[in-house]
Amino acid sequence: MKRVNLQYKFLAMDAVQAILFVSWGWYKQKLPLVIFIALCLNLIIAPVVYAAVDGNLERRSAWAIGVLGFVTLALIIYLFDVIFRPERY
Repeated sequence: MKRVNLQYKFLAMDAVQAILFVSWGWYKQKLPLVIFIALCLNLIIAPVVYAAVDGNLERRSAWAIGVLGFVTLALIIYLFDVIFRPERY
């Protein structure tokens, strides 16, 4: 009798369902998904900022600097879009 590892089978199906759910939700509600992606990317940026200052900075401040960087980048992209395509706004 052949044993089937059901954990990997269901894990792959759950991943497919999650991807479909996110892609469907992207069209309906964009803001929560953008905030979620920014927070996930901040999980990568905050430790880098914290490591760059040799521990002289609190973790909360490192997170704040990461969020500030993302907000600044988003404003830059938005303003370039407004400048180069003003007819859309």
